[in-house]
Amino acid sequence: MKSYNVCLKDTVKLFTKRLFYSLFDEEQKNEHDSYLKNTFLKILSRLSISDAEALWHSFKAKLPEIRRKLDLDAIAFECNDPASYSLDEIYLAYPGFHAISIYRLSHELYKQKVHILPRMMSEYIHGITGIDIHPGATIGESFYIDHGTGIVIGETSIIGNHVKIYQGVTLGGISVAKSLASTKRHPTIEDNVCIYANATILGGDIIIGANSIIGANVWITQSVPENSLVTYQTEIKIRPKKNGIRK
Repeated sequence: MKSYNVCLKDTVKLFTKRLFYSLFDEEQKNEHDSYLKNTFLKILSRLSISDAEALWHSFKAKLPEIRRKLDLDAIAFECNDPASYSLDEIYLAYPGFHAISIYRLSHELYKQKVHILPRMMSEYIHGITGIDIHPGATIGESFYIDHGTGIVIGETSIIGNHVKIYQGVTLGGISVAKSLASTKRHPTIEDNVCIYANATILGGDIIIGANSIIGANVWITQSVPENSLVTYQTEIKIRPKKNGIRK
């Protein structure tokens, strides 16, 4: 009976946590570096991935650029969320920022064609935050997620700069078939778009034009021009009660 190394889930969980800490914890940097390299090599060996040493050095060289992008993301959180009090709060307490951090780390590994490890990293943070970002998605700078629970961003999604996404948003495929694996299945979101809660945008040919606002609860399967406002219309009636009985 074949072994699938499922115990690696625990190893990857700790590796992912320490990798996140290493980006921002200068006092423990040397301790993190030794652990991270050894654990990375161990994980890739268990996954039968060759050239692990070269992959580690290539990945480590990208960490300063990942940190630069995450600092821009953190500033976007502080600028957009009226409930935030400081940048420290963003780094320490915001699940959306945590999810973006693990995405940016896992995405770099995904680009190096190390597929299983980044997926395990993304599933670890998915379980903590409820935010599901596939490491293959392409996301620009100054990305802001508010609340976040229930967000799904598919593998071939492309997101521009200064995009804001709220809880429950899905950037998904309009159909699911293994034959579509090598095609673009998920939408493109251009710069400065805001997508409000529970909006669903489906399809690889779909483009949400720059500077658009997508309202809550909409279902989109066609492209939206730049500078658009898309809303879902529903009728809500509020009537006064008489003698305590709703009429």
